[in-house]
Amino acid sequence: PLTACLCFFCFVLFVSSRPSFTCGGNITGDSGVIGSQGYPGVYPPNTKCVWRITVPEGKVVVLAFRSIDLENDNLCRYDYVDVYSGHANGQRLGRFCGTFKPGALVSTGNKMLVQMVSDANTAGSGFLAVFSSAHPHERGDQYCGGRLDKPSGTFKTPNWPEKDYPAGVTCSWHITAPKNQIIEVKFEKFDVERDNYCRYDHVSIFNGAEINDAKRIGKFCGDSPPAPVFSDGNQLLIQFLSDLSLTADGFIGHYKFRPKKFPTTTIPPTTTTQPATSRPIPLKYSVALCQQKCKRRGTLQSNYCSSNFVITGTVITAVVRGGSTYVTVSIINLYKEGNLAIQQAGKTMSTKIIILCKKCPFIRRGLNYVFMGEVDDEGRGKIAPHHFVMLFKSKNQKGLNVLKNKQC
Repeated sequence: PLTACLCFFCFVLFVSSRPSFTCGGNITGDSGVIGSQGYPGVYPPNTKCVWRITVPEGKVVVLAFRSIDLENDNLCRYDYVDVYSGHANGQRLGRFCGTFKPGALVSTGNKMLVQMVSDANTAGSGFLAVFSSAHPHERGDQYCGGRLDKPSGTFKTPNWPEKDYPAGVTCSWHITAPKNQIIEVKFEKFDVERDNYCRYDHVSIFNGAEINDAKRIGKFCGDSPPAPVFSDGNQLLIQFLSDLSLTADGFIGHYKFRPKKFPTTTIPPTTTTQPATSRPIPLKYSVALCQQKCKRRGTLQSNYCSSNFVITGTVITAVVRGGSTYVTVSIINLYKEGNLAIQQAGKTMSTKIIILCKKCPFIRRGLNYVFMGEVDDEGRGKIAPHHFVMLFKSKNQKGLNVLKNKQC
């Protein structure tokens, strides 16, 4: 309640005095307001502004966005705001763009760094955020996170299972396996404050050793355990964040290392059997297939009915294993599902697709595509050289909606 009052007080002061925001600065105090240069006017192009926030020793920084309006991009590549715990070499708590406001962000110490970058083309009024200081979770059993490098282990929220996790916590577990292995993560129990977009309390899982939206496997909240998750490489980062409002039971999860030579798939959440493993496509079949001419056949319309699944989506990860490319796609629209296995976190849906011949069609991370293809026994999409794949543009959406409403 005290922190909420401080934030409200800061906001009232802002409205009444209408400060002039400059590009970055060093800010010290219990609470305050920061905003993009010229807010609420359009922010300038080609700038990099850095705000270094310091609250009293022994406290943590809580940052809440009141408004955000930056050029929108699925991966926030052009104009964006980065928030870090600490001033130098700190952990990135998130990267934000567009108009979607994240939940409260909490540093691990008394310092936080906010950085806004804009390119040559700007759009929007920038951002306004308030910060305040809060007491960290002080009891020893409430500290969480750390480096995990044993072949198997457990991670859990502070206070588990005696009582709810505390408010204002950020935990990061960095799991590292040997070079030739990958990591499997399963949640035994899971109860995190529910929100359709997981904006407030949430668990995010990333391929690699840092928080990077382009490498995010999923973002989870609610009271249903996520499906088992498998890393693409030998490192995985699990981040748990709780804001300063509602809390819940929390979670306990387990990880273990697995051989890399057998690619894995995430099984649908409703499945209760052990995770399945898939063997690589037989070499002779793969070589013969990839000797075909790399050219899609037919049109959007002619391929729609002959395909097992039809989606539009953004390529989040693309990893080459052997002669194939294993792709994670964040789904924009689902036109024909078939038996495609789909993961859902809030309203975000994703699926796994195998490009059987790694360069045909050639797929680039961060771009949007129309995918039409077959589905294998484990629910993954399969794309061969003759299947229909093309870059997705907004003008294609009308045609796909027409096809969806027609009988095949």
